[in-house]
Amino acid sequence: MAGGKEPIEVKFRLFDGTDIGPSKYDPATTVSALKDFILARWPQDKEITPKTVNDLKLINGGKILENNRTLAESRVTIGEVPGGVITMHVVVRPPQVDKNQKQLGNSAKQNRCGCTIL
Repeated sequence: MAGGKEPIEVKFRLFDGTDIGPSKYDPATTVSALKDFILARWPQDKEITPKTVNDLKLINGGKILENNRTLAESRVTIGEVPGGVITMHVVVRPPQVDKNQKQLGNSAKQNRCGCTIL
C-alpha cells in the first residue's frame, strides 16, 4: 500500500452471523463514522436494534475500537490478506435498565433459590 492511502474494504458481522457490507472506506474514516454507517444500514427485521452509536461496539482482531480513532489506526495487520476484506464484529450493548425496573428485578431475584455446583 502506498502510504496507507488506498481505500480499506470492510464488512461488519452482526451478532447473528449476518453481514453489512462489504464497503470501501478512506483510511482516515473514524470509528464513530463507521458506527453511523452501521446504524443507518441496520436490518429492520432484527429483534435487537441499537438506538445510538453508543449502543454499538466494533471489534477488530480481538480489540474494541475507540470512537475517536481512525480506520488506519485501528487496523490489525497481522493475519490480514493484502487486498482482502476486513471483517469487524459488531456488538450491541444491552438497553440500560431504569432504576425503578432494577429495584423490581432485585426483589424478584430474592425469591429464587440459589444452587452452587462444587
